[in-house]
Amino acid sequence: YKLKNADLAAVEDAYSKAAETGMQVLAEEFVEGRELTVGVLDKGEGRGLEAMPIIEIKAPKGDYDFEHKYYSDETVYVCPAEISSEKTKEIQDAVVKAANLVRASGWSRIDVMLREDGSFALLEINTAPGMTPHSLVPLAARTEGISYGELVKLVASGASLKG
Repeated sequence: YKLKNADLAAVEDAYSKAAETGMQVLAEEFVEGRELTVGVLDKGEGRGLEAMPIIEIKAPKGDYDFEHKYYSDETVYVCPAEISSEKTKEIQDAVVKAANLVRASGWSRIDVMLREDGSFALLEINTAPGMTPHSLVPLAARTEGISYGELVKLVASGASLKG
């Protein structure tokens, strides 16, 4: 359940309904803002992880749900996102730091919410993001001049069976 400006009764109701599934219920802060995602890629040559161009996800009514991600043609992806160069660098530095902190390697993607006041929250890291030609990391790669084939080679060259 997605609750905005909810009172205690609404939270309790949502919790009760979610608990009926018999599964564990997780509640987290609702972060409102512009939805962004940032690919992180090891481009080889010992350079380590680097942030890719930021993508802004513009879904109808701000609902980037399963339907709008996989089936709808209404979602718009803006790459690079229309954000100041200073804020872009700040977000990219934060996602690289986060990826390094969790010891991500090869490639990953981190979702970010950019609040109206300019602050931002890192939401989650996907350490095995989609790699179809229509996925978000390949979109960011194309934006910086890396072809899909080159991207696949970069990801494969960094692959390892080490745990």
